[in-house]
Amino acid sequence: MNKIWPSTPLTLFIIETLEKKKSMIDKDELLKEVKEKYGEISFKELNNALLKLEILGLIKVSRLMKGKRVVELAKTS
Repeated sequence: MNKIWPSTPLTLFIIETLEKKKSMIDKDELLKEVKEKYGEISFKELNNALLKLEILGLIKVSRLMKGKRVVELAKTS
């Protein structure tokens, strides 16, 4: 990531992106969107943010097929 902190935290940007898409998004497509906003970001940094959001129950990460993951907002009751 850049040395200057972005105005929007990565986790919030992920949630906003998922809300805009109104459906699931491929992890590679999400990484592309994040790179457009934040510049260079590693898969590890993206995975850490996704793990935090999944633990909080805000998103769900599913395996579509080998090597392919999709991210979606968790269903709220």
